[in-house]
Amino acid sequence: MPREQMPEFSSSVKLKYVKLGFQYLVDHFLSLLLIPIMAIIAIELLRMGPEEILNVWKSLHFDLVYLLCSCFFVIFISSVYFISKPRTVYLVDYCCYKPPVSCRVPFATFMEHSRLILNDKPKSVEFQMRILERSGLGEETCLPPAIHYIPPTPTMDEARSEAQMVIFTAMDDLFKKTDLMPKDIDILIVNCSLFSPTPSLSAMVINKYKLRSNIKSFNLSGMGCSAGLISVDLARDLLQVHPNSNAIIVSTEIITPNYYKGNERAMLLPNCLFRMGSAAILMSNHRSDRWRAKYKLSHLVRTHRGADDKSYYCVYEQEDKDGNIGINLSKDLMAIAGEALKANITTIGPLVLPASEQLLFLLSLIGRKIFNPKWKPYIPDFKLAFEHFCIHAGGRAVIDELQKNLQLSGEHVEASRMTLHRFGNTSSSSLWYELSYIESKGRMRRGDRVWQIAFGSGFKCNSAVWKCNRTIKTPKDGPWSDCIDRYPVFIPEVVKL
Repeated sequence: MPREQMPEFSSSVKLKYVKLGFQYLVDHFLSLLLIPIMAIIAIELLRMGPEEILNVWKSLHFDLVYLLCSCFFVIFISSVYFISKPRTVYLVDYCCYKPPVSCRVPFATFMEHSRLILNDKPKSVEFQMRILERSGLGEETCLPPAIHYIPPTPTMDEARSEAQMVIFTAMDDLFKKTDLMPKDIDILIVNCSLFSPTPSLSAMVINKYKLRSNIKSFNLSGMGCSAGLISVDLARDLLQVHPNSNAIIVSTEIITPNYYKGNERAMLLPNCLFRMGSAAILMSNHRSDRWRAKYKLSHLVRTHRGADDKSYYCVYEQEDKDGNIGINLSKDLMAIAGEALKANITTIGPLVLPASEQLLFLLSLIGRKIFNPKWKPYIPDFKLAFEHFCIHAGGRAVIDELQKNLQLSGEHVEASRMTLHRFGNTSSSSLWYELSYIESKGRMRRGDRVWQIAFGSGFKCNSAVWKCNRTIKTPKDGPWSDCIDRYPVFIPEVVKL
């Protein structure tokens, strides 16, 4: 008679449920510990009669001075807590710029312009075509009017005209959506990395809307695609020290003066990926806004790798040998971005991950240090901490790498992929197009947590965690209003042009 084999554990027990049970046990450890203690106390009280309970109460002697001191101490501690407690910062609402159809750049148009502009550089044209085929961009991305000319006319006037178009349109929509008046703005932050005129873009906004003379205005430049979250961080700090204030953030990138006309391949990449876009965001610390605000800011973590030379030079504005100015994207960019992300999630992990995931990570770390360094490290499951992910739509490779490293599903990165397809890389404003996509799909519920991750020159990785304040109805306007029913779309690995 053949010997019976033990059933294989992995096939006889659904490990998924074992893991879920472990997570519940660790996450609710204190609650589970207190339940039997409270039950024992309740049983003992039920065993005692009313007279016994009354005798126990009378046996406690209270001194008047002791009571007054205790009350004063409790009031003092409570006052210190509420005074020192950080003010809650709300994201009331936001609006994204939707370019007009006249700015649309289909693949055929982009390649035709490239051939005419670079008619003596066929290899550069072929390189751009190969990049575009694998970029993940769609046929409806947009470039500003000045880039549609042959040759392009990247003048200062054209650049200002683009800035006014994308910034003022987004702000007008925000004022209309929130019923906010220009005089109600206390703080203004504008971030644009590559176009920094004098007077500044923030001064341009103040002049257009005739904002108050005591407004606190800031203009951030040169900080790359992660500047939007840097602006959020600055707004949060200012709202901590200025009570009952409204802060408006404008995140954009002006494409007109940054179109590269040279022959260096590393500097031709931005031409293929970057497109026009802008977002205006209203943040507030008014207590009354907690009823209408969409989100509440939970955490914001910034990581800067600028001390390392490779990181500093991986996204670098420079002149080529012919004097053409452009952005040089290093071949080491993805590896550097991975290191920056690792440092960032190491910081944000303990703030957001459930105790069960932190314990498993700690045990894995101890095991690798003590027993076997070749053990595969445990990657925390960030899907337990967040319902939605907004990964900067910097390019297909960026989204692929983060999906792989964070073990995310296709649905988790859907907003990033579809934003890249519909709008291209809109730099610092891309996170808000992604958030708008999730809302337009009707997926945002009260209590949902959103993780925004952005990368920028320097090199930086910044991330913000928002908690949804109320269930958000599917918007009838916004950048996705006329096309959301068509998405998600299938994006092939290569689009043959």
